[in-house]
Amino acid sequence: MATMIKHVTRILLAGSMMGLSIMTAAHNPQNHAEVKIGCAVPLSGAQAHYGRDFLNGVILAVEEFNATHPIIGGKPIRIVLNTMDDRADPRMAIMVAKKLVDQKIKGVLGHFNSGTTIPASHIYAKAGIPQIAMASAPQYTQQGYKTTFRMTASDLQQDAVISALVAKNLGLKRIAIIDDRTTYGQALADQFAQIATAEGVNIVGREYGNDKTIDFKALLTRLKRIKPQAIFYGGVDAQAAAVVKQMQALKIKAVLIASEGVKSETFLKLAGPAAEGTVALSICLSPDKMPRGQEYAEHYQKRFGEKVQTYSPYAYDGAMAMLGAMKTADATEPEKYLPYLAQTEMPAITIKTLAYNAHGDLKQSDMVALIRSPPLPDYIAKRSVKWRDGLRPVAHAIHVSLT
Repeated sequence: MATMIKHVTRILLAGSMMGLSIMTAAHNPQNHAEVKIGCAVPLSGAQAHYGRDFLNGVILAVEEFNATHPIIGGKPIRIVLNTMDDRADPRMAIMVAKKLVDQKIKGVLGHFNSGTTIPASHIYAKAGIPQIAMASAPQYTQQGYKTTFRMTASDLQQDAVISALVAKNLGLKRIAIIDDRTTYGQALADQFAQIATAEGVNIVGREYGNDKTIDFKALLTRLKRIKPQAIFYGGVDAQAAAVVKQMQALKIKAVLIASEGVKSETFLKLAGPAAEGTVALSICLSPDKMPRGQEYAEHYQKRFGEKVQTYSPYAYDGAMAMLGAMKTADATEPEKYLPYLAQTEMPAITIKTLAYNAHGDLKQSDMVALIRSPPLPDYIAKRSVKWRDGLRPVAHAIHVSLT
């Protein structure tokens, strides 16, 4: 089965990268059976830029798959994408999941956040619908469902790597922690504390806000008194920017350390010069570091008229895994293609071979630790809005395997 999937997905990937038409409908849509799949992401609110990034990757995959004029079960089919805005809100995510199930989707790509993915996963699992999500909270694939799969590495993997880098490469021994109390942020912070402690790091303080907090001065003042060498933030970019700017205003001489949710142009824009020196671990590589990233970037630019951001290649790979499983199973019914999805072994954009373990986690994932340029004069810092790797010993790609 794995060999069949590898063969089919290689054909799909090769075809999609060779300039085929990317119109959503094949030559005569009236003659095609429509197969609905869902995509649920935040398309409004503070995290809409993440959702749009994710959605673009799915759109590209669906258009390219349709352009191959797929025949499944002896009939030409056309994938139709039902897109929903979950607003990064767990309650909305449940409503969205129920609506997608009612629409009789055959699979779902999403959600983006752990806090939306996990409650929605109960709905999809009950309906037997495969779900491939960007969420990184370990709990997502530890619920015993056969329907849950990931697009990127889990927080356990991230925390193990960044804790080792903090202790061994940066030599930081006194670290404080702040999190946003979301499923993603709190779990990330909890696991970082546990793993970092095992690496010999002393967690000297722990504070939290929520996912709406913008004023961190009171809690940062408390942390300033204990003089941490670094502050680990469990959360996403907009609030991390507020944290680092207020650290600078309070003259806190500590490094901000964060994970994937902070490595964005939004963080750099909002934080400005205060972003200098920030360390972030990225589970999402830039296209030039991906096995087939350059081809993808060119195709993406042609389709959307903009450069690849962060998540779209991973969403593309997740979509292609689902569509490839349907093709290999010669069926679009979830119960028929789900076993093939679980046995996926395919060449991907983001990694040489995409495959899942028994829980639906990726067997392999590349990560890179990035450090923002050391402090620069204001006139340079204001013009420099790029993350750079290769500047410090910690800034290199790290290949890890999940078992």
